[in-house]
Amino acid sequence: MILKLIVAAVLTGLISGFFITFYELLITFLTYFFFMGDPYKTIPTLPVWYLYALPTIAIFIVNHLISRDKNIREYGVSEIADSIAQNTMILNVRTLFLKVIASALSLSTGFAVGTEGPSAGIGAMIAYQIHKMFNMPQMLIKMMISVGASSGIAAIFVSPITGMAFAIENIAYQFIKQYVTYLILASVLAFAVSLNYLDPIIFQHSTGRHLDTDYLYANLLFIPFITAFVYFYLFLKQRLLHFIDLELFKKFSRYRHHIFALIGGSVVGTVLLIEPHAAFSGKAVVMYLINAESSIPIYFILGIIVLRIIGTTVAIYSNAVGGIFLPLMSIGALIGYGFAEAFSMLHFSVEPFYFAAIGAAVFMGVLMKLPLTAVILAMETTFDYNVVIATGISVVLVEYLSNLYFHIRRRNATKAYKSPEKSGSEKEEKASEEKRKASEEGE
Repeated sequence: MILKLIVAAVLTGLISGFFITFYELLITFLTYFFFMGDPYKTIPTLPVWYLYALPTIAIFIVNHLISRDKNIREYGVSEIADSIAQNTMILNVRTLFLKVIASALSLSTGFAVGTEGPSAGIGAMIAYQIHKMFNMPQMLIKMMISVGASSGIAAIFVSPITGMAFAIENIAYQFIKQYVTYLILASVLAFAVSLNYLDPIIFQHSTGRHLDTDYLYANLLFIPFITAFVYFYLFLKQRLLHFIDLELFKKFSRYRHHIFALIGGSVVGTVLLIEPHAAFSGKAVVMYLINAESSIPIYFILGIIVLRIIGTTVAIYSNAVGGIFLPLMSIGALIGYGFAEAFSMLHFSVEPFYFAAIGAAVFMGVLMKLPLTAVILAMETTFDYNVVIATGISVVLVEYLSNLYFHIRRRNATKAYKSPEKSGSEKEEKASEEKRKASEEGE
């Protein structure tokens, strides 16, 4: 059995590495094809009607594919594992390819979703197929899916340790002592494959183990600053879009996906028209901000923050197939950069790219409830103690402050509810959500 597990981990890592590389390159190809070149350069030259029609048509196609196979929809890795273990979800090769197509369409047409969610899902699907091919015991399904998810994340981020941390926090904590070696093996192999074709997120200003206490003092002020934006993000989802979903569409539940597809296409078209950098996955934004040398106006930063928050939340409700890991990182990087620019106006000498790196890890770690992944991501991308220590302190305190009012669920980080300590309405909202789902099924 040990030899079989080793071979399964090797195959999962290698196949995931090549498949994720193909997936990322496909997104790049489609983006350049749809926008007739580099979108940041060509969008200002394209007609307005085209910028609205492209994402709208794409999201309708994605929703059509989801109606044909609901397993294409974005699910959490632990949710996939539980469903397969309970025989309520079946993943086949057709689902794998349709998920790649749906996600590539979503990302290449401007929807503010990330590549990491589908990458983890693709890795999990590959691992599931290998589990079936080797006729392995049912009890090893979750373990193999965690190996696949780890491989997918390691490949798309070109960061093996981040992939392992992601899998451990999501699902592999249940059996980490027994099977961590296979997780490591698959992640490292997937990373080795993707490293030859994809670009990792690199922090060019690392000072290594040198610690500047000025950044720690500034970070104490950054904690309430980024917490305010976490509140704004969750408020927008809970109060606005959640209200639209539950209240305005009660009588039109059959057409919910069509209406949100129209809303999503219109919002993405508007965002592309106003500022293209506020669309797409956000990886380019993160890489630019954490290595920026020149100053960026605060009003410009704040404008992109608001547009990205709106774009990400609408994309989720529109059924765009993609994760929120990278979009949240991009929002956090913008918040951190804006904070440092404002802080420097008070004659404090702090570099914006440091807080862009801190904000990227913290905002993602808090809203996805992945604090360990946030710290490891900061370490693996920056190799800078100023970033790593500040991230570790901030992600814990910001999560605590956020949970005073909101209850963020790890299982589905796109949903947030009022904290039971502050409100007794959580059960009512949950009942309303279940009622809406039942209504959809009845239709």
